[in-house]
Amino acid sequence: MGAAYALVLGSTQDGGMPQAGCFTPACGRARAAAHPRMVSSLALVTRPDRDRPPQFYLVDASPDLPRQMDLVASQEEGYAARAAARHPFDGIFLTHAHMGHYLGLAHLGREALATAPTPVHCTRRMADFLAANAPWSLLVEEGRLEARPMAPGEWRRIDASLTARCLAVPHRDEFSDTVAWVFQGPERSLLYLPDIDRWNRWELDVADVVASVDAAFLDGTFYSAGEIPGRATNDIPHPMIPDSMERLRAVRGGTRVVFTHLNNSNPALDPESGEAAAIRNAGFEVAREGMTVAL
Repeated sequence: MGAAYALVLGSTQDGGMPQAGCFTPACGRARAAAHPRMVSSLALVTRPDRDRPPQFYLVDASPDLPRQMDLVASQEEGYAARAAARHPFDGIFLTHAHMGHYLGLAHLGREALATAPTPVHCTRRMADFLAANAPWSLLVEEGRLEARPMAPGEWRRIDASLTARCLAVPHRDEFSDTVAWVFQGPERSLLYLPDIDRWNRWELDVADVVASVDAAFLDGTFYSAGEIPGRATNDIPHPMIPDSMERLRAVRGGTRVVFTHLNNSNPALDPESGEAAAIRNAGFEVAREGMTVAL
């Protein structure tokens, strides 16, 4: 592809699809699918210099990272050789320390890729967590991960065509704090916010934040509160997709809004479902592996 863009590497909640111990018809179909869903993540591809190869950035390192790198290679000629040379990414952006968002870093260690030193953009608390807890601490000690802590709200120049800042969001912060990322490319901007407890707990107005960017990937974990029998959504709080759509009615059309991080119970994962149709009819989208958004 020619210009800077974001590539959707995954669209499901941390446990993936199919999820461990799930033998519902939906997970059964996922097991049989030729192109299964993967855990929520993005790749950013920029071309800051026409005379040099593109730059590659990873947004959240999921457990599906090996297959997700294959997806990048299918889109970008030369990426496979670069990955084989142990330098798959020019930088990594992390949102927080829940399993779907950083476990993929393990594939960068000596047991697998043994990657070259790679900048990791994250909060100070996330950087401290990686440095203090094995096996991530070994990646830090060996110089494979080079933490570049950022304060929420701070803009950082990443390369000649990409700047980024993180925004603090309320979420279950057992190990680290949680952030969303805003990326400004040469022409367009993108918000990546896969996890938040509730929109009304955020100090910012989600409609205002979404209106300020050209595309927004938002927490779409659940469509309705009754999706997980025997478990209360208060224990795993996320906004429901219909509530998010209601809050964003005024900005649809001006900003491309895509729901990501869908739980295996979410019927909107099935594009033929009534819930998926309701999302489309309301002017929103559901993320799909291989989807691209221009930057």
